[in-house]
Amino acid sequence: MTTYAIGDVQGCFDELQALLEAIEFDRSNDRLWFVGDLVNRGPASLASLRFVRDLGDRAVVVLGNHDLHLLALAQGHVKNRRDDTLEEVLAAPDRGELLDWLRWRPMIHVAGNTALVHAGLLPQWDIAAAQSLALEVETELRGPRHSKFLETLYGSQPDRWTDDLSGTDRLRIIVNAMTRLRFCTPEGVMEFETKGETARAPEGYLPWFDVPNRRSAGSTIICGHWSALGLRLAPNLLALDSGCVWGGQLSAIRLEDRRLYQVSCGAYANPLAPERPGRRR
Repeated sequence: MTTYAIGDVQGCFDELQALLEAIEFDRSNDRLWFVGDLVNRGPASLASLRFVRDLGDRAVVVLGNHDLHLLALAQGHVKNRRDDTLEEVLAAPDRGELLDWLRWRPMIHVAGNTALVHAGLLPQWDIAAAQSLALEVETELRGPRHSKFLETLYGSQPDRWTDDLSGTDRLRIIVNAMTRLRFCTPEGVMEFETKGETARAPEGYLPWFDVPNRRSAGSTIICGHWSALGLRLAPNLLALDSGCVWGGQLSAIRLEDRRLYQVSCGAYANPLAPERPGRRR
């Protein structure tokens, strides 16, 4: 069995199909790991969701911030943003099945010494701790109170982890770290306003993966989320968001030998468009 990790699809269904053709994907033998953000901003979120869901156990998908935004939007807890492209999913006859399937995706997936997560991990968390914390979120998201959980999901506070956090604050910081993190301090204080290249880090902040002595450094982390960072391949980091939806590439890496595959993408979203005030995800 061959395993390929794939960067942020964001509704770019045609590009996903082209990438699978490039890797000669064998549905009967190969497995695909998706870093999250299957949907939004691209033109074909519905087709992307349906296709990946129908792969069954051939696909592993961790939740990204856009996937969670879709779930919150479907519950009526947030409004459509100007750059959302989720209407087709919300109007689909199989909407319920697709959203239920999405709710049951994990926050983190671990196999051996490799972990798949959408954005990153705080420096205080080793992989075992991250798995345990992810389970807390997954339990809420899959349970009868999932709508209430989604209603309280948005916000950037608290911005740092402490073991005594509880309730909504505890769940929110776990979600924010795993689906939104880019920069933090060595003490794990997160900053969410800066989205550019690593050289633009605010004073006192570092890319999360460059924090000295972070506890997950002994494992290989596969992530996406950070299109301005671009593709970054290091011994313990495979950052695969190469900006497909912005006109970059959709990337896949074969985990057995780290061979890289890429296809070019159409520019479906405008990276220079102003953000809507109050946008949190």
